[in-house]
Amino acid sequence: MTAFANRAVAIVHPAWHSCGTYQVVLGQVAAWKSLGARVTTIAVSDEPGRKPERAWIWKNYRAHTPELDATERAFAGPPLHAVIKPHVLRNAVWPYAHGDQAAIRAGLASEAEISPLALNGAYDIVHCNHFFTMPVALRLARGAPILLDSHDLQARQFHLTAEGKFRLSPRASYESMLAQELGWMRKADVLLHLNAEENEAFCALLPEKRHALLYPAVPPVPTGPGGQEIVLVSSWNRANVESALWFLRDVVPLAPGIAVKIYGSVGDGVRAADAALHEKYRAWFMGRVDHIGDIYANARLALLPTTSGTGLSIKSVEAMASGLPLVATSHALRGMNIDPTSLDNVALADDAEGFAAALRMLAARPAPDEAQRISSATRRAYDAHFSEAAYRAKLSAIAAPLLR
Repeated sequence: MTAFANRAVAIVHPAWHSCGTYQVVLGQVAAWKSLGARVTTIAVSDEPGRKPERAWIWKNYRAHTPELDATERAFAGPPLHAVIKPHVLRNAVWPYAHGDQAAIRAGLASEAEISPLALNGAYDIVHCNHFFTMPVALRLARGAPILLDSHDLQARQFHLTAEGKFRLSPRASYESMLAQELGWMRKADVLLHLNAEENEAFCALLPEKRHALLYPAVPPVPTGPGGQEIVLVSSWNRANVESALWFLRDVVPLAPGIAVKIYGSVGDGVRAADAALHEKYRAWFMGRVDHIGDIYANARLALLPTTSGTGLSIKSVEAMASGLPLVATSHALRGMNIDPTSLDNVALADDAEGFAAALRMLAARPAPDEAQRISSATRRAYDAHFSEAAYRAKLSAIAAPLLR
């Protein structure tokens, strides 16, 4: 029995799926349930008209999030008429026309209707994800402690997303969105951060608050039986596409005769950015796979040619969990309080020549067996910091003192 046996925990999160936030939420659900808590998940939509009682409008979301059916599921969303309320027009819609994502997201969450299942519940802990769902978390908490997962510095992400898009002048500034973000974060009892850089930034911005570095729980991937493939796993976003382009344009020509299997949707992004380059390496792109573990189970070497991006890289953690030898840039291991030079199965290189040399060296070595992968430095680091057991233990230590 733990301190959380039969305690009621509400997990408040954006109504998103197929993304990093959703994977973090699944880790939270698993941790709280394994601690004995009764879990209710509340998916918060920022789309007007997505009222919780409209089951048909949530059907597609539920179909993409079947894992949450193992919990009591509740929903929250603003009615359509919310956007014409004078204070919403003034404080959320009009700022949004100028690019203020902070105002519109928190503003619509403030107007959300909540499923009676959740609204009428009594909770011992509310675990909130992203500052802009805090209006819902506060209504559910009724004085219960709130843990808030920040999921990166959102004002920075909003500012980057707005680049190149039409917005009324004057454009919403980073400083104004950050002020709103910090204002909502101050209402939480403990602020949780997914990576070391994020933790350092918010500790400086909100020194009066209690902070905790809590790496997300990343499901394990197989450490064998092994195979002959050299693999690169990546999805389609701007940072990943830029990294793949650098690898194909600058690194690969320096490692002739070595073939790489590139898994994930990043191939579509490469094709959109440089069709001729994609065609040249068309045989390397394997597309999406249903089970990422199968990729690592049958590989001999994994590549992390990461040149940009913010926050903890989940794909880097997955590669570490595999126990495979890795060729990686230092940026691939960002956000970890781990000295990458201590990982003896990782070859670090930040320039094309160095990366290619490391690739040639490791490609020439025999593939590791399963026992070597299980005992590797990266697998040990994964078990200590990023496994489900590590997450559960740290979460319990953070939240237990808050219980009434």
